[in-house]
Amino acid sequence: MIVTSVGRILTMARGKVQMRRIENTASRQVTFSKRRSGLLKKAYELSVLCDAEVGVIIFSQKGRLYEFSSSSEIQNTIDRYRRSSNDADTYKANMEQYLLHLKQETTDMERKIELLEVSLRKLSGQCLGSCSTDEIQMIGDQLERSLGGIRARKAQLFNDKIQQLQEKERSLKEENAKLLAKCYANPWQSTAYPRVAAIDSQSSRSEDVETGLSIGLPESLIRHHPAQV
Repeated sequence: MIVTSVGRILTMARGKVQMRRIENTASRQVTFSKRRSGLLKKAYELSVLCDAEVGVIIFSQKGRLYEFSSSSEIQNTIDRYRRSSNDADTYKANMEQYLLHLKQETTDMERKIELLEVSLRKLSGQCLGSCSTDEIQMIGDQLERSLGGIRARKAQLFNDKIQQLQEKERSLKEENAKLLAKCYANPWQSTAYPRVAAIDSQSSRSEDVETGLSIGLPESLIRHHPAQV
């Protein structure tokens, strides 16, 4: 029974305190003194345990000042707070200015993209109904310049391809000449490549033969049958 009574008393003592102004002046003064001392003690413990710079300023209801500072003077802590606050304000102002700049750049970029899209449609032959004669002429000149550049690039690519093929042909001819020279220099290898020698001799003979084309009856037929002719 005693334990039960003590438990009930502790439960009642640890009830939640309503956060509102204490109407009784004496109770309010006692509470202020106790909690002020507890707050200053906690500030001191925080500064020692965590190596933090802590400053506490308290004014009582009657205007009396109570303060605590982990540094030599409370004014040093106040100055540091002001510098930090000014830096934060400066950073915020710079960030707002930077965001405005980015927004302006985005608007300009959207406008440029829209103009480029309109120009592209006109170059494709679309949306020409509202164009004047000068605009049509300017678009035509631009297309002619573009075609000229494309044709020049096309010709350059063809020339490069032709040069590559010519170089490849020259390399193959040199390789063929080296192989033939090697075959002629080593007779025992010539039997191994009879077709190469035969083809080479045949091609050389074919280059010396002259071909002719005649229209009419053969001369032998004219000599044997002149009357029929």
